[in-house]
Amino acid sequence: MTDLTGRAATTTAARASSGGIGADARRPDGVPKVRGEFAFSSDLHVAGMLWGRTVRSPHAYARIRSVDTSAALRMAGVADVVAQGDVPGRATYGLISSDQPVFASDVVRFAGEPVCAVAAETPELARLAAAAVRVDYELLDPLVDPEEAFTRAPIHPDGNVVRALPIRFGDPEARGEVIVEGTYVIGMQDQAFMGPESGLAVPGDDGGVDLHVSTQFLHVDRDQVAACLGLDEERVRLHLAGVGGAFGAREDVSLHVHSCLLALRTGRPVKFVYQREESFHGHVHRHPGSIWMRHHATGDGRLVNVEARILLDGGAYASSSFAVVANAARFAPGPYRLENARVDAWVVHTNNPPCGAMRGFGVVQACFAHESQMDRLAAALGLGPTELRLRNAVRSGDRMITGQVVQGPAPVEECIRACAALPLPPGRGADGLAWPGGAGRTADAADLRRGVGFAIGFKNLMFSEGHVDDAHAACRLEGGVATITSACAEVGQGFVTLAQQIGRTVLGTPDVVLDPPSTATIGTAGSTSASRQTWMSGGAVEKACRAVADQVRLAYAAVEGIDGDALAVREGHLVSSDGTVDVAVAAALPDQPFASSARQEHAPTVGLDRFGQGDSDVAWAFVAHRAVVDVDPDLGLVRVVQVATAQDVGRALNPLQVVGQIEGGIAQGVGLAVMEEMVLEDGLVRNPSFTDYLIPTMLDAPEVAVSLVEQPDERAPFGAKGVGEAPTLSSTPAVVAAVRAATGLALERVPVRPQDIALARRR
Repeated sequence: MTDLTGRAATTTAARASSGGIGADARRPDGVPKVRGEFAFSSDLHVAGMLWGRTVRSPHAYARIRSVDTSAALRMAGVADVVAQGDVPGRATYGLISSDQPVFASDVVRFAGEPVCAVAAETPELARLAAAAVRVDYELLDPLVDPEEAFTRAPIHPDGNVVRALPIRFGDPEARGEVIVEGTYVIGMQDQAFMGPESGLAVPGDDGGVDLHVSTQFLHVDRDQVAACLGLDEERVRLHLAGVGGAFGAREDVSLHVHSCLLALRTGRPVKFVYQREESFHGHVHRHPGSIWMRHHATGDGRLVNVEARILLDGGAYASSSFAVVANAARFAPGPYRLENARVDAWVVHTNNPPCGAMRGFGVVQACFAHESQMDRLAAALGLGPTELRLRNAVRSGDRMITGQVVQGPAPVEECIRACAALPLPPGRGADGLAWPGGAGRTADAADLRRGVGFAIGFKNLMFSEGHVDDAHAACRLEGGVATITSACAEVGQGFVTLAQQIGRTVLGTPDVVLDPPSTATIGTAGSTSASRQTWMSGGAVEKACRAVADQVRLAYAAVEGIDGDALAVREGHLVSSDGTVDVAVAAALPDQPFASSARQEHAPTVGLDRFGQGDSDVAWAFVAHRAVVDVDPDLGLVRVVQVATAQDVGRALNPLQVVGQIEGGIAQGVGLAVMEEMVLEDGLVRNPSFTDYLIPTMLDAPEVAVSLVEQPDERAPFGAKGVGEAPTLSSTPAVVAAVRAATGLALERVPVRPQDIALARRR
């Protein structure tokens, strides 16, 4: 069920019919993907290519005594084996700090860390060659408990603490009449994309290399690869290959340096395709952690103070932990008006798998904690969950706990009310397949309990804390066809559709094509993360298209012998003030080429000071979720029946696509709530497969009811906000709140496991 009745009527009939801004434009890659004709990175092939394979550590922490590759090199059809000593440039890489070795050489810090890589004529031969490599390890005692990171000997040259962040706002000692506290635990979630890591490196005639790879950030990947290869950046060219999902896990380098190094050494193309188990070891995951919170409120339910202690497990290497813990700290109180706060946050190294970006990074963890606290506070005050949230909802002009004033629309109250107004699902039917346990038919209808839960959240858009953030784009108009060039990585978020919509709207042509994203053709688009590409790359495309439209305006005026100032560009048309001219921009001078490029920036941000104060963010998006669940308390099984949501989208540039993002994000939120968790034992992943790591299927996906709250942000292109991360924020705590309502249990950990329900009832 999708309810778009709250959406403002911002679309003209002309735009809707042309597939421009505001229309339900279809994805240009949609039909090829449905038909199986779309080429993903794993489909890449070139004559004469070799196959790569990585040799990985089976231990979470060990010293490398020796690496013997001789047996592998003697095998017929094995072209090369490379290790750390073969890396010609910088021996480490990293998204924010360069701290991860290309190959481990002295010590391995997590199970699955690369030790060397092989290239061979066939995939099977590459597998056998990798198995023939002999590594002698001296096992060490792994650090797997984040709490011990503060007292254990350093496992990393930079120490065990990646970042410590205190935030002090107002009077941190302020107390309220009503006080509640709790400790909340978040398990490690995997991005679980369908397309495992894959790529093809092709040596170039200039001594450089072309890497075709599925990624979220072409230019930063290029920079890291070039540094490791010891090459100028111009000689390392990255091209976006078809991406089978990302959700943050493709922000970090994986097979990039390995494949390029082997290609340069062998003089032949080298292809890597990770198997599913290797994929679980080959990318970062959502940070697990524990969050203690204490909330103070007045007797009538006004928040007075929020205290928090946040500890996140960053695993063996830093990745984006620096930014993740900052998000967790800054957004710890939730989207509520607050005058006092004390937050202390840490992210530490362990010998667990590295953790980094995942949809809603840092804020998802904080949201589960602060919304659990708000429900606990509502119960202590005798208030309903929506009433307490409405009394404290943040508004534009309020201050965050960093001291920053919330600018732009902040429709928190609107989201709460719109979500609560969406219709509840009907009562439980007689079809046992829709009950907890599904096809197992284990449930007894008389024992099932229904619960309803509510939660809200918010998150920043774009990069923060002084990070330089820009995006480039170019537009060429010729023969009525607009060609857009951008290095924005399309990972499923829909930029390929949005860029076409912008071109159609600004230039008045239905014919808009996109050049393949590449570092060889244009400057950076930044990362496809942090809900930033609509604002940043969308803004760059809009600027480039408008510059071309202005060129056409002036040229047309000159040809027609009229004053250029008498013409304006409106809705993709050149129109004159006297009404005598009304022609589509693209049709005005179809035989004359026009081209322009543009760079999009946002308002500057600053790093936080020693008290956690500073204008660190650009903009925010807000969201509310309501979940309905059925629970079998005897077996601990949960069926999520419905998730309703009202989301602040600024302006829906493609409503169909927005709803698709919301439905997908909610599915991941449901997964974290009741099923998804990487199980670790002494640093080893015990469930690296889709047999044992459970994700929601079509049968698990709930009905989704959506209301889009549109309050355009005048600072954003067409007033739109990014929509990709908000669906994951409060969907998880809403589902858990519903399970609490059905069972009466505290449930302070996600995912909620069957034993957390079934065994708790027997204590």
